Formats: sequence, C-alpha cells, structure tokens
Amino acid sequence: MDTPLVNLLWGSLAALVGYKVYRRLGLSRVKHPSLTGHSRMAKTFTRFIPNYQYPDALWLGVDGAEPAVLDRRRRGFRRLAAELAQRSPKTIAAAAESAEVISDAQFIKHNRIPLQFRNNDVMRLKTGTFWRASQGCRLYDLDGQEFIDISGSYGVNLFGLDFYKGTMAEAQHEANDLGPFLGGYHSSLLPAVKMLLEVAQMDEVSFHMSGTEAVMQAVRLARYHTGRKKIVRFSGAHHGWWDDVQPGPGNPMPPSRHTLTLREVYTPTLDFLRSRSDIACVLVNPIQAMHPNRNAPTDALLIDGMRAIHYDREAYTQWLKALREVCTEKGIVLIFDEVFLGFRLALGGAQEFFGVQADLVTYGKTVGGGFPIGVLCGRAALMRRFRPDQPANVCFARGTFNAHPHVVAGMHAFLKRVTTPEQRAAYKASEALWNDRMQAANRRLAQEGLPLRFSGLPTVWALEIAQAGRYHWLLQFYLRRAGLYLSWVGTGRLIFNFGFTEADFSEFLDRFVTGCRQFSEDGWLSAPEGLTAKQIRRSVLREMIVAKFTRPERGASDRPALPLAGKAANGGKA
Repeated sequence: MDTPLVNLLWGSLAALVGYKVYRRLGLSRVKHPSLTGHSRMAKTFTRFIPNYQYPDALWLGVDGAEPAVLDRRRRGFRRLAAELAQRSPKTIAAAAESAEVISDAQFIKHNRIPLQFRNNDVMRLKTGTFWRASQGCRLYDLDGQEFIDISGSYGVNLFGLDFYKGTMAEAQHEANDLGPFLGGYHSSLLPAVKMLLEVAQMDEVSFHMSGTEAVMQAVRLARYHTGRKKIVRFSGAHHGWWDDVQPGPGNPMPPSRHTLTLREVYTPTLDFLRSRSDIACVLVNPIQAMHPNRNAPTDALLIDGMRAIHYDREAYTQWLKALREVCTEKGIVLIFDEVFLGFRLALGGAQEFFGVQADLVTYGKTVGGGFPIGVLCGRAALMRRFRPDQPANVCFARGTFNAHPHVVAGMHAFLKRVTTPEQRAAYKASEALWNDRMQAANRRLAQEGLPLRFSGLPTVWALEIAQAGRYHWLLQFYLRRAGLYLSWVGTGRLIFNFGFTEADFSEFLDRFVTGCRQFSEDGWLSAPEGLTAKQIRRSVLREMIVAKFTRPERGASDRPALPLAGKAANGGKA
C-alpha cells in the first residue's frame, strides 16, 4: 500500500543506504591503490599464493640468461655456498639446531629467500645467527669469524655495543642491592623520568615491557579520553603485532572495522579526517618517511629486483604539520610511534627532527640502555587512567615487569649519557656526517660501475638497484661472505650506529664494494638486455597461476612454467 508512512520508510532506507555508500566511497578514495592499503584483499591474496620452487637444474636461468652467464652463476654459487659453510661450521650447526626448537629461527630461515628459490640447491646456503662477542662495531661468531655489524639490533643499537655494555654494567651496579623487587620503584626512576619528559616535551610517562605494549596503551588511552573507537594507521606502517594495528597478512583475525588503513602523504586523507567525528587517534611511524605507503623493504620480496625509496624530508615535514593541524582541529589524538627511530634522528626524536609535537609518543628499544622496555609519554590530560567524577570508570593497564629496577636503572644510565653537552653537539652534527657518508658511498659505487646506490634516513639506509633482475636477493649472502652482518631483511635496512669511526666506515665500504663486485662478476646482474620489471612480474604471475591450478600429482610444485627461461633463445621475447 502506497501511504505516506511507507514512503517515509522507503525514503529513510534509501537515505541510509546512500549515506553508507557515500562514506564507503570516501574511505575508498583515501586508501592506497595497493595491497598495503587493503588489508582484507591482502589476506585473501596471500591465501591463494601457491608454494612452488624452481627445480635445482633450472633456477639459475629463470631470467633467460645466456649459457655463458649460467656457467658463471653456477661456479660462483658453488664457491659462495662452500666458503660460507667452511668459515663458520659451529655457528651454522647451532643455527640449524635452533631452527628445530625456536619458532623465530624457523620463520627467519624460511623467509629470507623468495619462495620460488627455496629449492634444495639454494638452501645449501647456510649462515649462522649465534654470536660469541662484540667489540665496537664488530661481531664475532662461534668460530671466531669477525663481521662489521650493520643490523642495528632491530634499531636498539644506536650508540655502538660498547656503549650499551657500559649502561648495562652501570644499571647492574646501581640496582643490584634492590634486586628484582616489583610493584614499587627504584630510586633512579625519578631522575630518569625527568630527563625523559624534558626530551619528549611531555607531562607524564608510563612504563611497559615492549614497544608493542606501549602502542597498545597509547591507543587505549586515546579511545578512553575521546570516547571514540576508530583508529587510523597508514599503509605499510608497523606498530607492533597486536590485532588492531597489524590487520593484514600475519594476523589470523579479520581486519577490525574500527581500524582504518589510509594513504599517507596524501591531501585527500586530510580532507577525510576533517569529515569524520569518530576517529580516536592517528598513528604515525616516522620511518615511513623512507618509503611512504610501502612495507619495510626486505630482500625476500625483491620479486622483480626493484625497490622504491622516496625519502624527502621537506615533503614529509609538511605532511606531518598538516596532519597535526587537522588532528588539533578535530580533537584526534596524534601518536608518534618512535619505538624504532626514537633518539636516532635527534635527541628529541622525530618530533624534534620534523618539528612537529605529538600528543602521545612511544619509545622502546634503545632507551632501555640495553634492556627491553616500552615507554609511553604524553600530555597529562591524555595519560590519566581514571575519571575523578566516575571512580569506577578506569583505563586499566598493568604489567608485572613494568619499571623493573634494572631496566629503569639502564634507562637512567642511557639518558645521563645522551643528554650531555658533548652528545647534544654530536647530535647536531650527525645528520650532515651521515649524509656525507652516503654521498661518498654512492660515488664509490658509481666509480666501480655498479648499478647500486644508497637511499634513506641518515643512519638507516636501503640499497637500490638500478636494473630489474631475479637474483638481487642473493647479494645479502655475498655481503656476509665479505664480512658484513645484516639483519634477516637483508639490504632493505642497513642500520648504522654513532660509534662508527671514519676507519670503521671506510672498512665497511671496502667490504661492501668487494661483495657487490663478486656478486656482479658471478653473473647475477647479467640479465638479458631489455628485461624489465613488468616482464618479470608477469612471468611470476603466470607461474603462480600454473602452480595453483595444476594438480599436485602432475608436479605443480616442481615443474612451474618458466616463460622467461627461453627469452634469450627467442630474440628477447618471452
């Protein structure tokens, strides 16, 4: 029956549907046009990626290289695998044993090589992850082999390992009389807190046992004080492994409807934030200045050999300032996650470096002086965990080992050292020093005729390769043989520390060039002329489709389609 009431109901329903469509289109507009910006699509896509490997007899030439190049690669690979195994047998044996019982070791072993190359031949490449001692920027494995450390201990090692040996020893001496008493505070806490709050330009602090926990508390407090549920993170940014901020692949839970993954350094994102009244906080990880909207660059994902690093300090500064204005205007809590970069860019961290003050800032890693820690600093109005007018309305957060006496003493020792006039002066000179070193390294690579260059932040570099290729992930093993220790992500993150002298850096560069020259001489950069990244990506996609839809009994895992393998023999056409 067509009545005014029915018409009103239909009209209301149409308006509601239209409003939801409008909001959905607005959200879609500010998502990055890649899988990093679409968590649900990324999770679905990863489920369809098949496990397949190039056969031992074919993996050397999947790019269609000439027979002479294949011979160089074959001899070079055998030599590389043999030398790595011969130099560190005890270390490699310990790593193999650990992979049987330590899940992290299993994960790293499985994921440092692209999946297509994890055949029996390639897996003969053995490296170790056990260490006996350190001195300066040097590490010594169980066999006594010496390496220059450019892994950075995941960002912990900012001032050199000897520095942290000193802060840990001081903490042990200072806190030993109290021991592991928990629930109260060691006497070093107050002076440490005062120094930290001065550095962070904040009012209050809370302690946690990891950076992930500190971010969890920051988000919880933002929701508590704003009364809003939704949080914003940016594509590719890492804020720990808990569900709300790690909503894509790797998380068994579906993406939360309260977590929005938006496009960073993008003006429409600011307009979107202005249009909403349900957003509690925006999370910023300043290391994304190196590669906005992209995941951390790892060698295992060098499918086509290309890596995009677009660090523009001025552009990122302007973005953060605009974001700050919008958050202030809309009452959104701006959180800087400085767990990785804290104290590295400047004494005041990214806030000082980019000239933008956050509402909450999280620290971890290096601020513990060598001990595990998570710290949240913020404005007093946001840090309070209760409402005076509602006694039962609290924002609970506790941890048994928060503010452990030895950890607090380690933080105190760290802050005493980094806030000295001498260290403050060193901070002021560090950006120019490391930029000059990067330029010198790039000149050296160019003089050697190598299609390589460094990009990135002053002490966090990534290696870019100016040509497409299928084997760039192998370079990390050549660098290991040359005496350099990188983290498991390989050449995507070279993390230096302030303890590097000019002599240390010169030796690093010599070793790096030696490894790269050997890599080139063995034919890994000698792809067929005209081979492009697009051709490689299409080739890999076809391989995946064949492997996915070929029944196992037909050999899907060991006989993939290799459309580039015959490229050289067919006039350069795949």
